[in-house]
Amino acid sequence: MKPIVTIIMATYNRSRYIVESIKSIQAQTFQNWECLIIDDGGTDNTPDVLAPILQQDKRFSYLKRTDDYTKGLPGSRNYGLDLAKGDYIIFFDDDDIAHPQNLEICLDEFSKDDISFCRYIREAFRGDFKYNFDLSKEYKHFYIDKSDINKILKNELQFNSCAVMWSKECYVEHRYTEHLKYAEEWEVYSRIITSVKKGVSVNKSLYYGRKHEESITGDFNNKNEASLKSYADAIHLVVSDLNNKKLLNDEILRYFIQVSLDYRKYNLFDRILTTLDYSYYKKNKWKLFYFHLPMRLFFYRLLKNKH
Repeated sequence: MKPIVTIIMATYNRSRYIVESIKSIQAQTFQNWECLIIDDGGTDNTPDVLAPILQQDKRFSYLKRTDDYTKGLPGSRNYGLDLAKGDYIIFFDDDDIAHPQNLEICLDEFSKDDISFCRYIREAFRGDFKYNFDLSKEYKHFYIDKSDINKILKNELQFNSCAVMWSKECYVEHRYTEHLKYAEEWEVYSRIITSVKKGVSVNKSLYYGRKHEESITGDFNNKNEASLKSYADAIHLVVSDLNNKKLLNDEILRYFIQVSLDYRKYNLFDRILTTLDYSYYKKNKWKLFYFHLPMRLFFYRLLKNKH
């Protein structure tokens, strides 16, 4: 019996792009899927542009996020997760394009080994999308487990939104943190990856993210207050989770403390330190590190510029 993939697509006022995204789902070489489109309270003509597709293709369901879930992407995705019937879960955005072999290649990887997730490459584009897909099935891959969490959290091994297929077991005990307005994927992925056995990473572009100023990433890059505060909150949650799992080491703690210099407004360093079950001596060691860090960074940049 063929597995079922649940595609969850949260949407908000994207009638300009959503039909093109929907068509890339319909063009999948693996066809046994359901797609839950969760409207987060949009006010544009999205229902009108979707009506013909919904009538013709019963694999799509269009639902309005209920008040049981907080407004925003995390709440909309959690609503979708609670309705999902699939053996595998994947999140697509309402303005992006999926490679036609996206579902097929991920499921091939699941059939080869006992894995919990399949990561792949996500490329970015601006303007009109150029439909020129590489349809080969030749690619390299490597495995990922909780030992890679430092690289993931430092974005040395990127886990982009919409660039992972998950087994349904990954979301049995995990949901998005609904008050987060940015880095919500990063935070929940950290929890999941440090709770499961392993996943695989496929070195092939299977998803194409549209770049424009209306996106959440655009809000963060433009120093939107809610996004900056959310990132600080997400870091605090990640540190707390790693600490509880005994996976917090000096390397990643040093990294987050350095990041916290840019988030003094949100008392990030103090919040991190309060979370840790460290001795008085060890906490003072990190306080000293934080106090001297600006000067150390200044001289480091000075030396770097000289060379």
